[in-house]
Amino acid sequence: MPVAFCALLRAMLTIAGIMSGLTSPAHAAACDDWPAYRAFVSRFVQQDGRVVDFSTPTQQTTSEGQSYGMFFALVANDRATFDRVLRWTRANLSAGRFDANDVKLPAWQWGRKPDGFYGVLDQNSAADSDLWIAYDLFEAGRLWREPAYTKLAYALATQIEKQEVADLRGLGPMLLPGPQGFRSGNTTRLNPSYLPLPLLRALAAQSPDGPWPQIADNAFKLVKTTSPLGFAPDWAAYRDGQFVVDPQKGDLGSYDAIRVYLWAGLTASADPLARPWLAALHGMRDRIAATGVPPEKVATTTGSATGEGPIGFWGGLLPYFRALGDTRAAGLAQTHLAAMTAAAPGVSPSAQGQPTQNQPVYYDEVLMLFGTGSADGRYRFDENGRLVPRWENTCQSANARS
Repeated sequence: MPVAFCALLRAMLTIAGIMSGLTSPAHAAACDDWPAYRAFVSRFVQQDGRVVDFSTPTQQTTSEGQSYGMFFALVANDRATFDRVLRWTRANLSAGRFDANDVKLPAWQWGRKPDGFYGVLDQNSAADSDLWIAYDLFEAGRLWREPAYTKLAYALATQIEKQEVADLRGLGPMLLPGPQGFRSGNTTRLNPSYLPLPLLRALAAQSPDGPWPQIADNAFKLVKTTSPLGFAPDWAAYRDGQFVVDPQKGDLGSYDAIRVYLWAGLTASADPLARPWLAALHGMRDRIAATGVPPEKVATTTGSATGEGPIGFWGGLLPYFRALGDTRAAGLAQTHLAAMTAAAPGVSPSAQGQPTQNQPVYYDEVLMLFGTGSADGRYRFDENGRLVPRWENTCQSANARS
């Protein structure tokens, strides 16, 4: 075959996306473009798959960021980015031990050390991130028909159950924030934002003999009990058979707690805990109805509030307002988010994953992507926690199932 013809054929195949064996962002975008996702990848995801929080002095990467990056890539039908983020996580947070036959829970924090070199800053894992990664893998295995993802998901879920689930006396199984450092004497510290109900439902479906149905019920008890005025706390504790104010963080509800409202808003309405969970969190809706803004910090036992939450809070609260049927508050959130989007600086592809002037804040962008992606109909969770991405119905299956 002539060399010139071979070169032409290769170019044609590359353009068609066949050579890579993976779905590229451009290919996915041609089917169902998601500009906010593309901006997120450009701003925060490096070419090697590391999700960077440039707002921190250590230029940190967290297992949380990696898990969210994988989720958004799945929603965007972007398998190439999904795999890049997974590979970086395996190599750097799990020391290469992240395969179906050998899983090391990912270290939660990686970044610049005092000596200037980069590496793991804290070996402890974060249970919420581990839960999200397992979920991402289960759903990627199903949606992209890739058994390797599913096998890894089962292996990770097994380690979560072994290392991050504790049987609390008088309560039953509960997901700890991590394997180490959260149990002292008769006190166990807990984080309500680490317990998204759709993910607990999905794990229960995948592991019917596991602790997940009970953890879902206990998570609701946690949220209801520790939100006496309808405001979720960042942290709480369990001591002597009852939930109490966290001994370290107190009754503060702020940057962690905003996700409690988000997860409640994303829960399928058919879930039997959906309405009770939302009803337990009425405080934030009531406060915004009175003041027009989400507070940055709330004392959950008194309702005393200070500050105004950043733009990301509006993103996190948008699904919550929509689930409550509060069209006024949802419209207010969308107005704020639209103004922020219009004012956001452009991103040059050459600066992908690099800090730029006026760099948006990582956590704000994550909350907004979750919230607006749901409001725009790009994804939802069903009552069993399964992800229902829009591309599954609008894109040809061959685009994702390479």
